[in-house]
Amino acid sequence: MTDTAQIPEPRTAADARWALPDLAARALGGAVLAANDDAFAEKENLIRPYPVVHAAHTFGANGQVYDGWETRRRRSEGHDWAIVRLGVPGVLHGIAVDTAYFTGNYPPRISVDACRRDGHPALADLLDADWHQIVPVSDAKGDSRNEYDVDDPARYTHVRLNLHPDGGVARLRVHGTPVPDPAGFADLPLDLAALANGAAVTAASNAFYSNPVGAIMPGLPASQADGWETARRRTPGHEWLDVRLAGRGVVRVAELDTTHLKHNAPGWASIDAADGTDTFPLLERTALQPDTPHRFVLTGDRPATAVRLNIFPDGGIARLRLYGRLTPDALHDLETRFRA
Repeated sequence: MTDTAQIPEPRTAADARWALPDLAARALGGAVLAANDDAFAEKENLIRPYPVVHAAHTFGANGQVYDGWETRRRRSEGHDWAIVRLGVPGVLHGIAVDTAYFTGNYPPRISVDACRRDGHPALADLLDADWHQIVPVSDAKGDSRNEYDVDDPARYTHVRLNLHPDGGVARLRVHGTPVPDPAGFADLPLDLAALANGAAVTAASNAFYSNPVGAIMPGLPASQADGWETARRRTPGHEWLDVRLAGRGVVRVAELDTTHLKHNAPGWASIDAADGTDTFPLLERTALQPDTPHRFVLTGDRPATAVRLNIFPDGGIARLRLYGRLTPDALHDLETRFRA
């Protein structure tokens, strides 16, 4: 697995953080738990997965309808805020605050705080939590994607977006690296390729139609766009997807799901595994059917740290699942990282 073709990334290596998953995504279980005010537009819009839409001169009972979160004009000291539970806790690397279509009513400044409250804290617990500022009070522009770096190695479970003093934000994206609680992993089978368990897509030969991270997202695919799909290949060869596993482990079952891919599923697929620099076949080349969940029981017992999913010659995979067990050392490493 040494091919250098990569997932499409932002222009510079320094911007690679924006290719990291959005840990606040609703599809991962993120939620907007509270806001001090959402008089004009609902706080829940902050983490909607869809592109921002806008139709001018569409007025409801509270004024112009906005696809975002908007507070009333503040007439007192202070600022407005919204608390978001991350779907997958982790280390945060970048915050994107999108003010699309907010032109005369965007916040001139924002800040972001984060806290760690494991388990299932009530809102009262979060309000009293020890919040740490991860983005200081910073300027924001209207009708723009405002990006802010985060340099903090701590693991966080919640973020709080602050508007100074008030205004509207269309979307909030919290880019980071998942750090799951390994307590639930102990000697249990788990999906070693799941983003929620700490796996990551590291490279792909082609990602023309969709972000390959969709292949390791939780839940059932919602549509043809919910997964990884390549362009039509017009040259010899095949397409592939590289995944770093949640930890070193033995894979016992592989699932390749082509649900919703009726006319663009691959004809065949195989999986190669890597354990450090050693590589070996995990699943031999096998035929796939369109719009079908495929389940393959594997017989090998070699641990792996990464896999390459090969599809022939091209097409789409809605979900990749690799069920197995972590090695004791890998579980110990995850526990150490969780406690850091």
